[in-house]
Amino acid sequence: MYTAGFIGCGNMGSAIAAAVSKVIEPSQILLANKTASKAEALAAQLGCHAGTNADAARNCTYIFLGVKPHMMADMIAPLQPILQKRTDAFILVTMAAGLSIADVQSFAGGAYPTIRIMPNTPVSIGKGMIQACASPEVEEKILQDFQNLMSACGRLDFLPENLIDAASALSGCGPAYVYLFIEALADGAVECGLPRQKALDYACQTLIGSASLVLETGKHPGELKDAVCSPGGTTIAGVHALEKGGLRNAAMDAVKAAYDKTKQLKK
Repeated sequence: MYTAGFIGCGNMGSAIAAAVSKVIEPSQILLANKTASKAEALAAQLGCHAGTNADAARNCTYIFLGVKPHMMADMIAPLQPILQKRTDAFILVTMAAGLSIADVQSFAGGAYPTIRIMPNTPVSIGKGMIQACASPEVEEKILQDFQNLMSACGRLDFLPENLIDAASALSGCGPAYVYLFIEALADGAVECGLPRQKALDYACQTLIGSASLVLETGKHPGELKDAVCSPGGTTIAGVHALEKGGLRNAAMDAVKAAYDKTKQLKK
C-alpha cells in the first residue's frame, strides 16, 4: 500500500508529487500517467514508484486525480469496479477546474471521501496558494493528515466549495497575470536603459517585497501605496500612468473572465 498516488503527471501533478515527496518517504508514493514513460522518469527522479491508474486506485490512500476536466469521466470509469471493491479507507483528491466534488463522486460511482483542491504553479517551489474543500465523508483527522501531507506545497486554505471557482480565478490563474506584470515592468526599465537581467531581478524582488509587506503588516494596499506616493513626486506620476492605462480595470476583468470561463466548463 502507498500513502499517495498520482494519476496524471502533468505540470501540476508532478509539482505536487515532488512537494509531497519531501514530507513522506518517496517510496510511499505511486505515479501513473497516460504516457507511462513520463511517470517512470519522474519516479526515477523522485525515488517513487511508477504504476498504472488501476494500481493507484487499488493501493493508495490519497488518490490525486491530476487530469484535465474533460478527461475526468473517461479516466475514472474503468476504475469504478476497483474502488467499489475496496474495504479500506481512501480519499479522492481532485484538482480539475470547474468540476465539483459531486461531479467527481458521480464519475467515480460512489460518495467516496473527496477533497477538492485548486493549486497554482508556485507549489513547485513550495510557495503555492492552494484552496481546498472536502465532502462530508472526509473526517477531521483525515483533513489534518492531508494538511500535513501538503505542507511542502505552500499555503493551504479551506473554504466553502461555492467560493472555489472565484478563488481559482484569482490565485490559480493569477501567476500568469503576475508574470505579465513582471515582464512589463522589466520592459519599461529596459527602455529606460537598465540591463534586461537586472530589470527582471529588480521587478521580481519588488513584487516579493511589496506582497510580503501587505501580508506581514496587514495594512490595506491602498495605504501602503499612499505611503510611497510623495506629493509631486515620481511615484504618483507612475501611478497616474497606470490608472490612465486602465491597469485596475484590466486586472479586475482578467479575474472575472477566468471565473466566467470556469463556469462554462460546467456546461
